[in-house]
Amino acid sequence: MTVTITEAVARHVKSQAEKTGNAPRIRLGVRTSGCSGFMYTVDYAAEVGEADTVHEQYGIQVVVSRKSRPFLEGTEVDFVREGINQRLAFRNPNVKDECGCGESFTV
Repeated sequence: MTVTITEAVARHVKSQAEKTGNAPRIRLGVRTSGCSGFMYTVDYAAEVGEADTVHEQYGIQVVVSRKSRPFLEGTEVDFVREGINQRLAFRNPNVKDECGCGESFTV
C-alpha cells in the first residue's frame, strides 16, 4: 500500500463528501512547486484513471497516480486540529528536506 490515512482523515472526508455530494474518494499526489521542489496535492477524485492506484481504508477510496506513487510511498496522512485551525499532515519517509514555511519538500 502506497499511502495510508488515519481514521481522522476518513471521518473528515466522509463528512465533507456528505455535505458536497461527492463520493468518499480522495486523490493524493505531488506536483512541482515551491522553493524545495515538490508540494502535496489533495482533491476529491471525481474519476479514476487506468494509471491510478486505488485502495480503500476506513470506507474511503484513496487514489494515487502512477506519477506520484514513488514520492508518496510509505506516507501516512493525518487530519490535525490545532485550535481553530485544521489541516492534513503528511508524514512522508521519503522527504529529505523541507522549505522554511513547510509548503514544499525535497526527496
